[in-house]
Amino acid sequence: MAQIAFCGLGLMGSGMARNLIQHGHTLAVYNRTRGRAELFREFGAVIAETPFAAAQNADVIISMVADDHASRRVWLGDEGALKAARPGTLCIESSTLTPRWIRELAEQCAARQCDLLDAPVTGSKVQAANGELVFLVGGNVAVLERARPYLQQMGRAIHHFGPTGSGAMMKLINNMVAGVQLQALAEGMALAEQSGLDLNHVAQFLMEGPPGSPLVKRKMPQLLAHDYAPHFALRWMHKDFSYGLEEAVRTNVPMPTVAAAREVMRMCMARGWGDQDNAVIYELLRPQA
Repeated sequence: MAQIAFCGLGLMGSGMARNLIQHGHTLAVYNRTRGRAELFREFGAVIAETPFAAAQNADVIISMVADDHASRRVWLGDEGALKAARPGTLCIESSTLTPRWIRELAEQCAARQCDLLDAPVTGSKVQAANGELVFLVGGNVAVLERARPYLQQMGRAIHHFGPTGSGAMMKLINNMVAGVQLQALAEGMALAEQSGLDLNHVAQFLMEGPPGSPLVKRKMPQLLAHDYAPHFALRWMHKDFSYGLEEAVRTNVPMPTVAAAREVMRMCMARGWGDQDNAVIYELLRPQA
């Protein structure tokens, strides 16, 4: 069993950390808001005041935080985890970040003789809690093999997409495609509602027909119930679209649909809905809105 430092105990990180504890690892956990970390005391985890403190004596350091800024603070801040990392430490970054920052982080890890695996995930808090996440990996194959046992304890599948930064890129692509599909679903349901169609009948037809992807089937009950308890908060989807559009500019790829979808998200955030589930975009489009 390993000594693991886990930084970031939000909706996803909490489930991931619990699964590692259940598999017998010893965890030192850090979260910017200490209250979330305190919940892990009953599971036998050590509560660390800083990423540095969490990473002392760790065999593995895992980060699951909000964005590039938070990731940089966790790894390279004044009390950053890399300052405590011993040579040979396995570093796993599972946050949804820009490929640019991931490549920079990999260089910083290499300078300290540590290995970085770029390993963001797909799934929601339910999949995180149940150990059913899917890992989208970029990095050296040998480093992936070192990390594989830990990833398997937190997820059901691992996809290796290429060198460092490939996992981050694939995660942004995944979220943009899913987010655009969700917006099309919300627009279709809003039109059905305005037209006086039976929404339950419409929902059943869409879920059973060609549009019935796993995302449509998962989100449709939320739309029908107007239940926007956060599984994936709108503001984080907006952040991911912004990161993806940044990459589109860098690579000169036109993305007009993604840009339009991000603007709808911004309109929702202006109404104060940023912390609600991303399905809340339906409320902006409904006739009552």
